[in-house]
Amino acid sequence: MTDTVTTSARAGSLADLQREGRLLCKVGSLPVVVVWHEGRALAIEDRCPHLGFPLHQGTVEAGLLTCHWHHARFDLVSGCTLDPWADDAQGFDVELAGDDVIVHARASGDRVERLQQRLRDGLEQGLTLVIAKAVQGLLEASVPPSEIVRTGIEFGCTYRADGWGAGLTTLVAMANVLDRLAPDDQTLALVHALAFVSRDTRGRAPRFAIEALRTDALDIDRLSDWYRRFVETRAEDASERVLATAIDAGASLTDVEAFMEAAVTDHVFIDEGHTLDFTNKAFEALGHVGPSEASTVLPTLVRQTVGAQRSEEFSEWRHPHDLVALVRRAEAALPRATAEGRQHPGEFDDVAGLGWRLLADDPEEVVGALLDAMRAGATPEQLGRALAYAASLRILRFHVQNDFGDWNTVHHAFTAANALHQSLVRAPTPELMRGLVHGSLRVYLDRFLNVPAARLPTSQSGDLAELEDCWEVQGRVDDAGRIAYGYLRAGGSQPELAAALGHALLSEDTEFHWFQVYEASMRQVAAWPEGSDEAALILTGLARFLAAHTPTRRELPTVVRIAQRLRRGEALYEES
Repeated sequence: MTDTVTTSARAGSLADLQREGRLLCKVGSLPVVVVWHEGRALAIEDRCPHLGFPLHQGTVEAGLLTCHWHHARFDLVSGCTLDPWADDAQGFDVELAGDDVIVHARASGDRVERLQQRLRDGLEQGLTLVIAKAVQGLLEASVPPSEIVRTGIEFGCTYRADGWGAGLTTLVAMANVLDRLAPDDQTLALVHALAFVSRDTRGRAPRFAIEALRTDALDIDRLSDWYRRFVETRAEDASERVLATAIDAGASLTDVEAFMEAAVTDHVFIDEGHTLDFTNKAFEALGHVGPSEASTVLPTLVRQTVGAQRSEEFSEWRHPHDLVALVRRAEAALPRATAEGRQHPGEFDDVAGLGWRLLADDPEEVVGALLDAMRAGATPEQLGRALAYAASLRILRFHVQNDFGDWNTVHHAFTAANALHQSLVRAPTPELMRGLVHGSLRVYLDRFLNVPAARLPTSQSGDLAELEDCWEVQGRVDDAGRIAYGYLRAGGSQPELAAALGHALLSEDTEFHWFQVYEASMRQVAAWPEGSDEAALILTGLARFLAAHTPTRRELPTVVRIAQRLRRGEALYEES
């Protein structure tokens, strides 16, 4: 129930209460049960806050009321539960005025703060239903989603010794795309993401930050050099202390991001692209919670960055082609190519064509296409967008004859390319430009997952209702792509398709990589003109990816629906 109780009500007579043992009434919109127990009248809400079962059907003993549905126990004086998974019931004061039993609502205090605390309780204890009810209550109280996201980010940064991980990445990803989703799905997206943060922190040790150096004699160049040096040698504590010192000394976020991302691109495509993606997401998180939280958020990246696997250590980057040697040659050519490009400002206009050229079967040709575009005046944003487009085409053309697990392979290249693109838009640096070479060659390595290549869509019609059927039966990958592309080519609404794909995503027990692919697709679609074929192909690839992974058991969406029904006052225990 959503109403704040501010009224009183007569429940009945004292004689009836003593004879029957309990009376029922309503105070405002809330049902109330008054119990005669141990010589006094006590009253609490007559709906178990867990799943809404009538508490007057429960058992009273030793000052406790026990719900018979799931056996949650409530203190009759306060209404508080002895079983935190059930949530507290509302307690009421009882006045005996002659033979009249009058029930009065108690002052509820700060409702928003209580809901925020329940959200933190749900995160701590892994209670998805509590998280869902808290999120819905906060949104109904007109708390902006950004404040709910802030609570999740603060919790995730505090209670995970390993630092930034999949949970926080999911939370920021969903925060980034809330405006692409239908209103009901926005609630579902927040609950999904916060539940992921809870799973990612549950049972883990909290994080203890390392303090900054007590000195003001170090400049940003020296700190940048130290940070990259210590990441190189996998010195975690030293790296974090340098980072903390830079933040404490008031270094700009642009400078901090520059040396943190330089440490990532000092090595080739580290940790399947997750390190770059996590770093980008942490800086995007500051866009949601504010730069003042940099000292809380950014140091959580250090452990993962220091410990990440480096692709130059793997044979696929060494044989049959020595791609690491090619990377180093290309990196050496970047400064001159960039300088030549400055002589041609605004002249490069073939981003999509570059994306297709980056799919070449020869690694030298791939790198050559990238360098040629730089020399022709392509901006960092255009280069990043072309790379992300090429990576999205690997998903679009992924053939279902491949091993199912290889969807993750093409996904990693795409989400890392999107992270690089967003970082290049925000803060391009020569060191970050090296990531273009790394990403392009990672896309090259995925070429066999397009052999044979799934056919490009040609359909000219499609219906969103027909698309919904693709989530109900496994294996309708090509059907989903055909319908999505045909819908757009027939003049369908791009935002409506994006929202429909978001609904499909959130209607499942969604895994980490799916959130990443959806968010990266939304960001990349936004980089192209609405109605463009590039945007249509990216959304088509997303539809194929989702169809490959559905349906699931859909447990979490069911929990959210239960929370919604509870807030509407529905009786879940009755047959519909």
